[in-house]
Amino acid sequence: MLLIAAVLMLSACGSAMPNSQTGKTEAAAQTEAASETKASSGEAATSEAETSSSADSGKSATMAITHLKGTAEIPASPKRVVSLSAAYIDHMLTIGEKPVGVNTEDRYGGDYLPYLADELEGVATVGSAEAPNLEAILLLDPDVILVESRTGETTYEQLNKIAPTVVLGNEWKDYDEDPDFWTEDLLKIAEMYGKTGLAQEKIAELDKKTAEVRVQVEQSEHRKLAYIRVRDKLLQIYAQNGHPTNGLLYHDLGFEPSSLTPIDQREDLSLEGVADLDANRLILEVDPNGADFLAAAQKSSVWKNVPAVQQARVYETDSFWLFKSWGVIGRTEILEDVRKQVE
Repeated sequence: MLLIAAVLMLSACGSAMPNSQTGKTEAAAQTEAASETKASSGEAATSEAETSSSADSGKSATMAITHLKGTAEIPASPKRVVSLSAAYIDHMLTIGEKPVGVNTEDRYGGDYLPYLADELEGVATVGSAEAPNLEAILLLDPDVILVESRTGETTYEQLNKIAPTVVLGNEWKDYDEDPDFWTEDLLKIAEMYGKTGLAQEKIAELDKKTAEVRVQVEQSEHRKLAYIRVRDKLLQIYAQNGHPTNGLLYHDLGFEPSSLTPIDQREDLSLEGVADLDANRLILEVDPNGADFLAAAQKSSVWKNVPAVQQARVYETDSFWLFKSWGVIGRTEILEDVRKQVE
């Protein structure tokens, strides 16, 4: 921590850091060289013009990005981006950009999320979004850091001293009934790279695949769905709105909500409450620590009387749908899973 504090203090003291090989700032070295070679005021004027041109060039190599904390001046087409959100990792990979550092999820083993792992080989991990490893991020020498709003509320000031930090995140706002809110951050990240057109193309391709799977869902006689997350010691039933998984299932794909499915916010569901669950299709997302609780629930007579259970239409996801639904790569995998369920 002392190392981090020292480096951050140095960075705050001025924008011109000493060159590691010469012990001089680049500007100071240019001034010394100029004083040794200039023999006339004409040469001095030429040097000033070149310096001005160089400064203008530097300005043209940056761009301003507005975000939840204001405006960040970042390099145009940044090369070294640290992403502290699985959604933003998905967004970057969608437009062909690879981060230099990514966050991990402790509850899933503190490593890459499996559905993105192949494309992240060799990328440094820098702690969780809730508790990023500032020293690890500092050592990566990033030129931009991407964080969601929740992380921005706790560590924005520290991260912004390391590199310009862009706070995105629609994850913690009131979504109302907008099923496409998740695309806002994809388009914002694409803007950083001048790839907005490519992002729009990827969204359009996803929309086409979604429409194709919707046709299959609409042809199914078993469309009354409940999406349940199995946690350590409780069940939670997810709503019709509010999370991109909900919007994908109930709005984009046309599943009908069960009578217990809430409208806007997920709710805890007791085992006794399962008796009123009229879903004829059940999707379970089981947390890594939820397997024992699910096994116990499945032995109860209440569980066995759920229509979806009796009709053998219970699908247990790979435990990552709640992450996958935030991006094009993940949603494409969800669509394939749904297609297999209903075909």
